[in-house]
Amino acid sequence: MKRYVLYRRVSTSEQGKSGLGLDAQDRDMRTYLEGYSEQPYEVIGAFTDVATGSDDDRPELSKALHMARSHGAELLVSKLDRLSRKVSFIAGLLDDRKVHLRVASMPHADKFQLHIYAALAEQEREFISIRTKAALKEAKARGVKLGGVRDKTMKRNAVVQANAKERAEKVKGLIEPLREAGKSLREIAAELNKAGVKTARGGEWQASQVKRTIDRLAA
Repeated sequence: MKRYVLYRRVSTSEQGKSGLGLDAQDRDMRTYLEGYSEQPYEVIGAFTDVATGSDDDRPELSKALHMARSHGAELLVSKLDRLSRKVSFIAGLLDDRKVHLRVASMPHADKFQLHIYAALAEQEREFISIRTKAALKEAKARGVKLGGVRDKTMKRNAVVQANAKERAEKVKGLIEPLREAGKSLREIAAELNKAGVKTARGGEWQASQVKRTIDRLAA
């Protein structure tokens, strides 16, 4: 019988208390277990951390890994970034022969593909960070005073606008092949989300956002 250890992660205590983010992770893992897993299966443990993806101090993940190794079970997460946002951490787990990792939102992904997805996601975050710093520097040079609620809103909007065009160019290599393959806007959005690619605001893709990106590329 296939055995699983489930692992969930939320970034803040508020998310943990409200259940926001946890329900979606549970739904993803349930979809995998019911639709993709070998049958029958057994969930032998479930663990949840409240920590950022870059935080290495996650006691519940350590417990989940120990249980998975001890029982020869697969460690199941909803998405790759719930496990970690660090390529080095994910690569280490993929190299660990005692750890069998499964990502619910990418049910057919092998170790090589998971490594590539992790690297792309990390590159994306680095790119957004660099663009954000550049946008803030330009705003400061123009005399924009940053601070306060209104200024924070202006700051956020300026960063989003500054990222939009660069963002479209960055995901061009992912969107255009899918478009040429006849994929719908909804299907392209789903593929981007599976790959862990975030929108300019750090969220998940919708068909409307894919359409706007395609329009920017065509402009």
